[in-house]
Amino acid sequence: MADHNELGKEGEEIAVAWLLQNGYTVVERNWYFQKAEIDIIAQKDTGTLVIVEVKTRTSNFIGNPEEFVSPKKIKLLIKAAHEYVVYHKLEVEVRFDIIAIVKNSKYQHIDHIEDAFYFF
Repeated sequence: MADHNELGKEGEEIAVAWLLQNGYTVVERNWYFQKAEIDIIAQKDTGTLVIVEVKTRTSNFIGNPEEFVSPKKIKLLIKAAHEYVVYHKLEVEVRFDIIAIVKNSKYQHIDHIEDAFYFF
């Protein structure tokens, strides 16, 4: 597996641990719908479903990790989240968060951005 794939998986593990430590329940991981993947689906309260996109980089030299969530990715996340809610017949609010991680051999920083983007 390529190094960037390993870093991505490691970032998702870090994000899950962070969410659990901060009172979230992880409902699903790596949920797919067509071409879209939701990294983590979580809840902190029963009325809100939190769709989490995890972005991990070894540095922020060329930009912060959250800056790499493209408009196309946002569109796919919204589509997948809608399908998840419909498929499971849920009556919940949906929130889109990004967990941005910078991790290398000397440094690790986690930034949880709640309501990172809105859908209309």
